[in-house]
Amino acid sequence: MLYREYDPNILQKLQDVECEILKDFDTFCRENGIEYFGCGGTLLGAVRHGGFIPWDDDIDVGMTREHYDRFLEIARREPKGKYHLMNAQVDASFPVMISKWYQAGTKFRDEDAVTCGYESGIAVDIFCFDNVADDEQGLRRQAMQAWIFGKLLVLRQIAEPTVYADGWKAKTMLLVSKLINRLLKMFRVSPEYLYRKANEAAVRYRDENTRRVAFLFDPTPYTSMLRRSDIYPVRKLMFEGMELSFPRRPHVYLRTRYGKNYMELPPEDKRHNHPPAELDFGNGEQSES
Repeated sequence: MLYREYDPNILQKLQDVECEILKDFDTFCRENGIEYFGCGGTLLGAVRHGGFIPWDDDIDVGMTREHYDRFLEIARREPKGKYHLMNAQVDASFPVMISKWYQAGTKFRDEDAVTCGYESGIAVDIFCFDNVADDEQGLRRQAMQAWIFGKLLVLRQIAEPTVYADGWKAKTMLLVSKLINRLLKMFRVSPEYLYRKANEAAVRYRDENTRRVAFLFDPTPYTSMLRRSDIYPVRKLMFEGMELSFPRRPHVYLRTRYGKNYMELPPEDKRHNHPPAELDFGNGEQSES
């Protein structure tokens, strides 16, 4: 499922908690010399709405590899208190190539999380933007290897993933997904192996000063690719009354990610959020979305 309408009071409460998390995240990064930038729907929301896209239910931030690795190193060392870290290194059942920094005591699990069995709460989603090859042949090789192994990681864990299609295309994609899931399990391909191969491709140019960086695991390849000069130095934009870090040239990213008409509100059948199967605000305060 790509979109489900929330009860307005529940969505507002969820966004309020996410603002609290985002404020703490910004403070954590500034105190530890870590640079981040809002990306995905969070960047679109900042530019188009000055905050959340009205129906959005998550926070997306990006970091280049050096800052991402530093964040993970420091976050792992932190005593388990208000926030916990979740990614495929923490729990091999986590099926995607991002990290979540979630508020302890809360619960936000979509159907995929329930299927896989990993724990997660209301969170900031952190996307790593890796160095990518300057030459087009090297870029295609790196990007496709990372993307394929990243998708196989998902399919190893989830037989019926969310697909960005409808009608016969969706049915075909789900049929193929089930087949791949069975084959990966039949041949005992481990999630750890698939994660390692995806990560090896992603960090291939880690030690080179490339012009571009990219998050290589979007549903569609090449949609989160930026020149470093489009990101740095980061600029400040307002998001729900907070001054936060965003790419230097946000419109370059938004045109690539969402198309030239990104400032127009999409019709309801083209909207996207992450409806939870389990939502708990903490202290036993559970809610249906």
